[in-house]
Amino acid sequence: MKGLPVVDLAIIFIYLVGMILVGVYFSRKNKNSEQFTKASGLIPGWAIGLSIYATFLSSNTFLGVPGKAFGSNWNAFVFSISMPLAAWIASKYFVPFYRNTGEISAYTHLEKRFGAWARVYAVMCFLLTQLARMGSIFFGIALSLQALTGYSMQMIMIVMGICIIVYTVLGGIEAVIWTEVVQAVVKTFGALLILYLIISNMPGGVSKIVEIGQLANKFSLGSFKLDFVGSSFWVVLLYGFFINLNNFGMDQNYIQRYHTASSSKAASKSIWLCVWLYIPASLLFFIIGSCLYAYYEINPDLVQSIKHQVAIERLPLHASAAEVLKVQNALQPSDYGDKIMPHFMVTKIPIGLVGLIVSAILSAAMSTISSGMNASATVFSVDIYKRYFKPGITDKQNLSLLHLATIGFGLLGMIAGIAMIGVKSILDVWWELSGIFAAGMLGLFLLGIISKQTKNHEAITATIIGIAVIIWMTFSSLLPPEYEAFRNPLHKNMIIVIGTLTIFLAGLFLTKIKNKKINTAN
Repeated sequence: MKGLPVVDLAIIFIYLVGMILVGVYFSRKNKNSEQFTKASGLIPGWAIGLSIYATFLSSNTFLGVPGKAFGSNWNAFVFSISMPLAAWIASKYFVPFYRNTGEISAYTHLEKRFGAWARVYAVMCFLLTQLARMGSIFFGIALSLQALTGYSMQMIMIVMGICIIVYTVLGGIEAVIWTEVVQAVVKTFGALLILYLIISNMPGGVSKIVEIGQLANKFSLGSFKLDFVGSSFWVVLLYGFFINLNNFGMDQNYIQRYHTASSSKAASKSIWLCVWLYIPASLLFFIIGSCLYAYYEINPDLVQSIKHQVAIERLPLHASAAEVLKVQNALQPSDYGDKIMPHFMVTKIPIGLVGLIVSAILSAAMSTISSGMNASATVFSVDIYKRYFKPGITDKQNLSLLHLATIGFGLLGMIAGIAMIGVKSILDVWWELSGIFAAGMLGLFLLGIISKQTKNHEAITATIIGIAVIIWMTFSSLLPPEYEAFRNPLHKNMIIVIGTLTIFLAGLFLTKIKNKKINTAN
């Protein structure tokens, strides 16, 4: 890593080696597949809660949220405000449901309810969501470390990916959870340290930051009008509620943790611990973004190098200096928000502390990627390989399969991250992709768990209708101008809301028609 002092390199190296040693330590326990996926149900609730919190607090939060606050305002914080309601539903209904089924996969019950197609559909949605999540987080790591080291994003993703794969393969879910406990502490401390350094470098301190933020409307939560076209307060609130309902109710990352707890009560407490930690932590990152905006507002010359870099990335290699300058001058804060915090780290954070903060960013990324790899491998093993290829697989063979699948999904996550190089906002990309992939899965799940009378025929018809709506909402913006009237008029974050409700309500409607016909016939 060129560009970093030896002290910082040593801190980063010690952190990475420490994470791998955790995997080595827990590898002694991983003698069977149940230990690899459930940790034999012996993890304390507080550790699971910190683990879920660490998964939520990814590099998308660490870099994407300050970038979003720098480029716009606190509108995206409404996502966090929606969490308590989703957590209440999850702790009251979802946790007991999954604990009672005893199934490690979140999707096995869908086959029992509606047939094999429902399970396959949910699994595909989940795996696509995980690849989008891991890809955006790999990209987040590379974005920050490139500014510090000068190495290519591709190289950074590969090196970090190998470290994550090693400790996740060796230690299984227990290593994932206990490394996330450490990472939760490291990343929270890193965020507080960054905030302190920004304020200490800011002439006028907190009062000046507040003054500049108020003038630029940086603390707004968005419009409170019932507007579903722009990113209003209500759009983000609905998006956050449905995504968090999906996270707590359908995402294998979280469902798998419910099974590692000693009881349903401990699993429910872990959800609430995550919520009460994440809400103030996410607010902290919005405050960091607003502080960075104020700092660069009074130091406008520092922004020029960032804008120049973004302009070069957006243009072909043979672009002239005049073309670069034209693009550079047209850029708005929202175009380069994700690059602001890495730039501040390079220029203003003292030797020794850079290593700590880089370790915090790495921990933010590694926690979410490792849990995504473990959960994806578990789903692949239970819902695909054992279901369709080798039902009679031995436990030893299954453990080897889990190891290989973990490596495979780690590599696919890296590829997804490389494909995202050059995107405008990490947070925007992740929110859009997760909304698209999660919409159908959540709608089908709610239909299955709430409407006991809905059967296979109604469910598959409702899902087809829902998929059609999701595809239209996602791609109708590509329609030519003469078909503008047929474009989706709603904000892209409404895709998960409308898609979920379409499947759920269509299923209820079709069930009601079927029951009416049966009653009429009788």
